[in-house]
Amino acid sequence: MSRGSVAEAVDPPAAEKARKTKKAKKKVRTLSRQNLSLAWSTIRGRKGGFAAVLVAVGVGSAVITACGVLLETGISSGVPAERYHRADVVVGGYQAMPVEGDADPRLSERVRLPSGTVAKIAAVDGVESAVGDVSVRMSVIEKDSVLDGPPVYGHGWSASVLAPFTLSSGTRPRAADDVVLDSDLARRAGVAEGDTVTLVTGSEPGTYRVSGVAEPEVSLDRQSAVFFTDDRAARLHGATDSIDAVGVLAAKGTDEGGLADRIEKAVPGVATYTGDDRSDVETLDVGQMRAFVIEVASAFGATMILLVIIVVAGTLALSVQQRRRELALLRAVGATPRQVLRMIGGEAVLVGGAGAVLGAVPGILLAMLLHTVFTAAGALPSGFSLVITPLPVLSALLICVVAARIGGWLAARRAAKVSAVEALGDVAVEPKKLGWVRLTLGVLLVPAGLAVAIVLPIALPGEAAIDGAASSALLLVIAVGLLGPRLFGGIATLLGRRQGDVTRFLAIANSRARARRLSAATTPLIMGVTMASAQLFSATTLAATAHDQAVDGVIADHVVTSDSAGISPGLAEALRDVPGVRTVSPVARTSTILTWPDGDSVQYRISTAQGVDPAAVPGTMELDVLRGDLGGLTGSTVALSRLVAGTVGADVGGHVDVHLGDGTVQKSEVVAVYENGLGFGDVTLPHDVVVAHTTDHLDQWLMVNSDRETDLGAALKDHPTVSVRDAAAVTAAPTDGGADTGISLVLNAVLLGYLAIAVVNTLVMATISRRREFALLRLVGTRTSQVRSMMRKEAGLIVLCAVVVGTIAALPSLIGMSYAIRHSVVPSVPPLTYLGIVITAAVIAWPAVMLPARLALRPPAVEAIARAE
Repeated sequence: MSRGSVAEAVDPPAAEKARKTKKAKKKVRTLSRQNLSLAWSTIRGRKGGFAAVLVAVGVGSAVITACGVLLETGISSGVPAERYHRADVVVGGYQAMPVEGDADPRLSERVRLPSGTVAKIAAVDGVESAVGDVSVRMSVIEKDSVLDGPPVYGHGWSASVLAPFTLSSGTRPRAADDVVLDSDLARRAGVAEGDTVTLVTGSEPGTYRVSGVAEPEVSLDRQSAVFFTDDRAARLHGATDSIDAVGVLAAKGTDEGGLADRIEKAVPGVATYTGDDRSDVETLDVGQMRAFVIEVASAFGATMILLVIIVVAGTLALSVQQRRRELALLRAVGATPRQVLRMIGGEAVLVGGAGAVLGAVPGILLAMLLHTVFTAAGALPSGFSLVITPLPVLSALLICVVAARIGGWLAARRAAKVSAVEALGDVAVEPKKLGWVRLTLGVLLVPAGLAVAIVLPIALPGEAAIDGAASSALLLVIAVGLLGPRLFGGIATLLGRRQGDVTRFLAIANSRARARRLSAATTPLIMGVTMASAQLFSATTLAATAHDQAVDGVIADHVVTSDSAGISPGLAEALRDVPGVRTVSPVARTSTILTWPDGDSVQYRISTAQGVDPAAVPGTMELDVLRGDLGGLTGSTVALSRLVAGTVGADVGGHVDVHLGDGTVQKSEVVAVYENGLGFGDVTLPHDVVVAHTTDHLDQWLMVNSDRETDLGAALKDHPTVSVRDAAAVTAAPTDGGADTGISLVLNAVLLGYLAIAVVNTLVMATISRRREFALLRLVGTRTSQVRSMMRKEAGLIVLCAVVVGTIAALPSLIGMSYAIRHSVVPSVPPLTYLGIVITAAVIAWPAVMLPARLALRPPAVEAIARAE
């Protein structure tokens, strides 16, 4: 009979009371006042041990807060309107492709409106006047070169009321060759009323008389304005039946929001903009930059949340390991596993909450710094204000508390599960066995990581192979974290086979006996080496492949480029008439959105596209066609790169929906699949299709084959913005999605900076806690210099393990990505960049071990060993 059965038989009331007491104990929760009070008392007694956790959470909170502030800024902020400053409502096309259940991707080219839209809007109740506006990109020539400064746009004079512009001198344009310049542009160009100025539209120059100079009501920081007569502006615009936008002046007392709603109901197919959103119509880059910030902040924030959970869990695990004596005593005096779990959970919640609060202000400061960097790099327009509200801070607080709670639960499981006798035994010697769940999961993740890096690039088509290979590094890093004690114990055993001095023996012995501690302290450094290698070398592999494809793929003798917005399509015809010119191949650039069905949903991909003349491609451009024939590239047809064809599931003879730059949808037949998509663009369309659906209707460059004695420079002397260059002038196609390389590097630096702080944090924590161990070594006869030498060797072992294991963890991912991208198993790894990673790992880890060791060795051995932990 069990003890419980005996108690019930002897004293039923006592048994009932015991059951009630036990039930009452179970009601104590992690966040109960009693448990939090106990947790707070343990934190106060071990301030140093919890400082590392506080730092990990605090820095993580700062980065997450900064991401939240940037995300809210992208959603809520904007820049003040300049040319549309007086317009109460601006009407334009919807500059995005509607996607159900997802964010609408931005269109790269302007969506225009029919010219009849102006009259329809003017008839809406509450509209005082509606003014149509066109924007024509142009350049000002000063001393045979393009004038520096913000982009210049030409408009009809009637649109000047939308700012408004007031003539400070002269008169409005009356003749076809009259122009009015804004005051800042006139000053920079050095012209005044009555002077002449050379303006280039596309690549065609024209001489105009400055009839006047106008002063805007608000300064123009992002653009310069030139005004023509309305007829002249329409001819330069090239599409007399369409306009870019309509500025609406509301009747007195009319609400802007209500008027915007009435316009959208009365005129279907238009989008209305008020407040700072009006600037999205003025210049398309504002809306594109907004979308870029939202995308980057969301992706980077999600990555940081995962990283914070991993780092905080590792730091808490190290903290719990260092408290084995305390936890063993608690178990020995009767604490239940549930009570230990709750206590550590309460500690994690308190420290996580405190760290999250402390990280709020630094997070806002970091957001300000990133905002400045984004603006300086051109990823944000000037005047795009930072939006700071409590929401990102509260979100970071919640995320960090949850991360700390998860980390505390993961760290406390073993300490809570072992029996009191085992716990007391663990105090003297670190347990050598890993939990079967941890061991099994770690062992399974190794082949899984290798499989996604090796098998997926071979088995899967398109970008799924690249994404699969990229995930290999994360899987292998997690496996290293789980198997770390076994792994580092094995490395220490292997190194211990070679004989050395006593300090080397001690360093190896310590690493073998304290493999758990070494694993917890080294994992963040391994993660940093792995992530740095994977991020940097995947980027270098992509860049090298794109560069090689672009350079090797241009087989033309010359490339004609432009210093302005582009090259007028008519110039290609003019060059074909030059004696000695054999081939002229115009190339136009844009961005498209490909859509394809995937079960019940529709998937999309933003892809860089080029428009080419299929007849001129064979002699000027080598796309490395794998299947099909580019000769059939006419009308509603398309050629796709190998990666994109695999992604969308379309091959030669298949069809794919192509959303052109201005939103026009074209169901295109695939006529060819080619290899060199990174160099020239993943989508190739007929030249006339691309030019017709771009904002400026211009070519990016002209590829020319000619006789050696042909002088192209003489043929282009009347076009001051174009020049003849060699094949190196052709730049690789921009990365699909428009992500800015500089911004990516900045964000990767922030991520790696957090990992560096985590590395220093854990190494300092692991080293300073060995004060009693160092004292014992000195008491048994080891000299202080020998202890320091031992720590130098341990620091070297940590750096060696981190570099070797981190590199090995990153290699399968890089090999798989390289094979998927260019069918080569050799990624592009610049030696100096890799050396920089190694040196950085050493610079971070070495002082984090040696400086705390020196501090721990300062007190006399007797005094140090007598101190409480």
